[in-house]
Amino acid sequence: MPCHGSKAIVMTKKVRITVLVENTAESPRLLAEHGLAFWIETGPQCLLFDAGQGGALVHNAYRLGVSLSQADTIVLSHGHYDHTGGLADVLRGNQPSAIYVHPDAMRPKFARNEDGTSREIGIPLGCEEALRRRRNQLILTEGPMLLSNGWMVTGPVPRITEFEDTGGPFFLDSQCQKPDPLMDDQALFFESTQGTVVLLGCAHAGVINTLRYILQLTDGRPIHTVLGGMHLVGASPDRIERTVEEFRRMEVQQLAPAHCTGMSATIALWTSLPSICVPCHVGKIFEFESI
Repeated sequence: MPCHGSKAIVMTKKVRITVLVENTAESPRLLAEHGLAFWIETGPQCLLFDAGQGGALVHNAYRLGVSLSQADTIVLSHGHYDHTGGLADVLRGNQPSAIYVHPDAMRPKFARNEDGTSREIGIPLGCEEALRRRRNQLILTEGPMLLSNGWMVTGPVPRITEFEDTGGPFFLDSQCQKPDPLMDDQALFFESTQGTVVLLGCAHAGVINTLRYILQLTDGRPIHTVLGGMHLVGASPDRIERTVEEFRRMEVQQLAPAHCTGMSATIALWTSLPSICVPCHVGKIFEFESI
C-alpha cells in the first residue's frame, strides 16, 4: 500500500445504492410493490441485488435514470417471487458476466394460507427459464464468495440464535408436508470507510444470525449500516425486543428496515433506535466510500 510519511493512504471508491423496488414510494412518479431490489454502482461496475415482483422494476429504473442493461452482476438473495419476478425483463437483451444464486433458490416453493391451502411463491416460470438460459453465467453460492467488485455474498447463513426462524409457514411442496429451511437465503455486504455495509433481501435465516455470520467473515469489523428486509412481519414481541437489543449491542450506526420487516417491528425499531433509523423507500439513495 502506498504511504505518505508515516500515514498509509487508503484507496477508496464511491458506492451509490439506489432503492429500485420496495413496498413504499414517496414520489408520484414511482411505483411501490411488495418486493425489493437495489441498484448498486461502484465506479464503472453496476450490480443488481434482487429484482422485485416485476411490475415496478423497469418503470422505476426508467424514472430514476437507471439503465438495467448495464448490470454486469446480479445477486439473488433467495428464490421467492417478490425478489426474482423482474429477472426476465433484466435479462432480456442483457448479458451479465455473473449471476450469483444458491441452487435451492430454483426449487419449488410454497407458503401455507390461513385456511390450510397453499400458494406458489417461487421464481416465476418465465424468470426461471431466463435464468437457465444464462446457465453459463450462473455462479452457485454454496458458501461465502468474493465478487469482482470487492463485495461479498454470504452464501447460506448458519442458524445460531434460539429466537429466530424463517419467519413463516414455508414449504417445498404444495401439500405443505416438507418445510423449506430456506438455505438459499443470503446477504450482500462490503467494507466501507465507516464499517461494514449489509444489504438484506428478507433475512429468512434471521437478521441477527446474518449479522453474526458477517462479523465472523470480516474478523469482527464493526457493522455500520444494515439495509433491507428483516422478515419480522408476524414476529413475536420477544423476538422483536431481542432483535432491537442485538442491534444496540452491535452498535449498528444506520438502520433502514424495509419490505418484509413488518409494521410492528418497524415501529419498534424506529421507536427504540430513533437516532439510527432511516427510510428505505423507492428512490432513496445511500452513498458510501468503499475500501
